[in-house]
Amino acid sequence: MPNSLTMESVPNQRDNKSDSFAPSTALTYLDPHYWDERFSEEEHYEWFKDYTHFRHLILQHIPRSSSVLEVGCGNSQLSDEMYKDGIKNITCTDLSPIAVDKVQKRLSSKGYKEIKAMVADMLDLPFGDETFDVIIEKGTMDVLFVDSGDPWNPNPVTISKVKAMLQGIHRVLKPDGLFISISFGQGTQSLSTRPPSESVALPSICLFQEELEGEDYLFRTSIDEMEDG
Repeated sequence: MPNSLTMESVPNQRDNKSDSFAPSTALTYLDPHYWDERFSEEEHYEWFKDYTHFRHLILQHIPRSSSVLEVGCGNSQLSDEMYKDGIKNITCTDLSPIAVDKVQKRLSSKGYKEIKAMVADMLDLPFGDETFDVIIEKGTMDVLFVDSGDPWNPNPVTISKVKAMLQGIHRVLKPDGLFISISFGQGTQSLSTRPPSESVALPSICLFQEELEGEDYLFRTSIDEMEDG
């Protein structure tokens, strides 16, 4: 039964940094050309938190022998940091060929030859069933929600894309694998508060919450088969 760890980051004034690549509207994040242009000029950017904020959790939950898939690597150096901690069997994917090309060159210059980088769509992962011990994403799934409308009642297109991503992740995870999601958070609402007519088919989960650094939250969930949701 695959497990999931979700870290929700709530930025404060201490974390805000100027971003010259910020689009005029959030919908621009859905445009692949935006990312190609951004990655062609920007060398490095970490969404939400850098590795130092959750390194202890990575080392606690990811054995160094694990096969790891990073979905939506962009120009983050998350894989580099994990490599330095002895987690070396890593595959990085991104939809942008420009991002992947830069990742490949960066890793090669550092001699991190065990890490693979390839172009892939997070909604259609090109891997066989039960391939990875761990799958991690940082800010990637958030892109799917920029045109979701009401965050507590997202539109059907958003729901379909999120389910496609999660089903793909579930498929390529090993039975006892771990999915780690580092995401933006503005508080939580239990799905059980929805009226029955508004219910959304989701995997069965057990939820545990732990406060982290006074502003981040760690959730651990046990996910049953998607078709049992």
